[in-house]
Amino acid sequence: MTSYADFYRQSIDQPDAFWAEQGQLIDWHKPFDRVCNYDNPPFVHWFQGGLTNLCHNAVDRHLKDRADQAALIAVSSETGLEKTYSFKDLHDEVQRMAASLQALGVQKGDRVLIYMPMIAEAAFAMLACARIGAIHCVVFGGFASGSLASRIEDATPKVIVSADAGSRGGKALPYKPLLDEAIRLSSHKPNAVLLADRSLAPMDLVAGRDHLWNELRKTHRDAQVPCEWLDATAISYTIYTSGTTGKPKGVQRDTGGYTVALAASMRHIFDGRAGETFFSTSDIGWVVGHSYIVYGPLIAGMATILYEGLPTQGMDKKPNGGIWWELVEKYKVTVMFSAPTAVRVLKKQDPALLKKYDLSSLRALFLAGEPLDEPTARWISEGLNVPIIDNYWQTESGWPILTIANGVEQKPSKFGSPGVPMYGYNVKLLHEATGEELTAPGEKGVVVIEGPTPPGFMQTIWQDDSRFVQTYWKTVPGKTVYNTFDWGIRDADGYYFILGRTDDVINVAGHRLGTREIEESISGHLQVAEVAVVGVADALKGQVAMAFVVLRDAALLDDSAAAIKLEAEIMKRVDGDLGALARPARVRFVSALPKTRSGKLLRRAIQAVCEGRDAGDLTTMDDPAVLQQIKDKVAAA
Repeated sequence: MTSYADFYRQSIDQPDAFWAEQGQLIDWHKPFDRVCNYDNPPFVHWFQGGLTNLCHNAVDRHLKDRADQAALIAVSSETGLEKTYSFKDLHDEVQRMAASLQALGVQKGDRVLIYMPMIAEAAFAMLACARIGAIHCVVFGGFASGSLASRIEDATPKVIVSADAGSRGGKALPYKPLLDEAIRLSSHKPNAVLLADRSLAPMDLVAGRDHLWNELRKTHRDAQVPCEWLDATAISYTIYTSGTTGKPKGVQRDTGGYTVALAASMRHIFDGRAGETFFSTSDIGWVVGHSYIVYGPLIAGMATILYEGLPTQGMDKKPNGGIWWELVEKYKVTVMFSAPTAVRVLKKQDPALLKKYDLSSLRALFLAGEPLDEPTARWISEGLNVPIIDNYWQTESGWPILTIANGVEQKPSKFGSPGVPMYGYNVKLLHEATGEELTAPGEKGVVVIEGPTPPGFMQTIWQDDSRFVQTYWKTVPGKTVYNTFDWGIRDADGYYFILGRTDDVINVAGHRLGTREIEESISGHLQVAEVAVVGVADALKGQVAMAFVVLRDAALLDDSAAAIKLEAEIMKRVDGDLGALARPARVRFVSALPKTRSGKLLRRAIQAVCEGRDAGDLTTMDDPAVLQQIKDKVAAA
């Protein structure tokens, strides 16, 4: 077996030979004649001259050998719906959707904005766009009208695909009124809107503009729409980075490089095998949903589970902290992908649920989205008894930057580390002020990537090459490198540890502290289930750290004496781990932390509340009452 060290070194030293070999993992209508064009750094063009299609590689090429095999498994614990589409079924549905879009005027190169809940039609729409050469832009379902309007203006879609409503915790979330208001606010107006009617919320249709999917589906029931063969460098989709302020920042992805990158990652990183089942608990509104709910597993010939619902809600809409494990057993999931925050939610459920179901099919659980703390990693590792593989990447990268490539060589994970650089990523640690490369173990620096970035990485920012260069490539003194804006250290074995955002640094009395380091210390306390640390403005010290902690034993919330004792213990722990400067000014105990519906902590909203500022657009928040609890805690102090 090839050692991973040799595999990685070839990808960096001989990228053309390495990626030409990986390029054989997908179908080409016309072979590429140049592997990597890096004539104009930092812009890179992969597989020039080649013609391919993302939908062909995800669907059509499997029809010969696995037409009747499960491809898309749509599960909703919100509506009780559970439906499996074979590759043949998926092929038929995607062609119907493609014909419907074409009937609404969509042509190659046009944009289609998708504003959808986690339902099968969302995947049909994405694949249909890829099929006909349209550029899709998926916006997280439920985004507020103002945020959606800015994305409509930036993407200028010819058609918008949406639905009457999503659902969360059994409560319908109407999308159509939000969409209508966004279109009203936007200076760009789409030609048409295509709507899936789930009968969850009433809809007022705009005559001449709005069309129902069920009606067009019947019209195009027998449609045959061939794949449009696209240049490898043609745009496949754009996706907006979360938390963007001002003008939206559309990450632009190519076609050929992305298809190859996903095919290679499914083999080398996820060890996904045709005929098996992949389960990613993310959302199609985020990049994980693009890469590892829709495209990656299908390219690998796997069935993929598209799940709508909470991790603690059963198909009967009753509380069930074992629903995910129930699905793993039922569909014999071999590879699962989730987020640390989701695991922390499950950590509060009955631990017997991990033993209730037959999880013998599961080979590994991958986690990403935010740093994985060691206590959570140990808990889920012991509970599932399978490898827990952290991985680190970004919307911009499209696939993991740091992880373990067990498909190449079995290597151990290290708790607290996402792993080592993946093939094609020339990762370095640089000194923030001087740009000097840091090579000694334990030295803290900015995590950067030297060009050329590998296939699947962002091409540029949609319609703004200058912003792409200035935002990502010109921020480290004297260097033209891609800045991840994350702090990191590397140990003697080459494993990286991510310490938090370079822009989430707390400056306490002139001393710079990373919130991530303080969170790690606090999370080690036996009573701590979750923690968020934010920097709060302070007249004396500039900033102080403020910690918000969810306890394992909720009963302690009502015991003021116990709370005082716990706060003192946590303060002492941070003192011992990081020094008195890192000690939080206060530790406040809450029943939950504010999160988006995809499970990311809203640290900036917490910070705004602490500083008495407007918390901003909170339409992606799972439960607004959680933030109100924090407001009450802060006000009572």
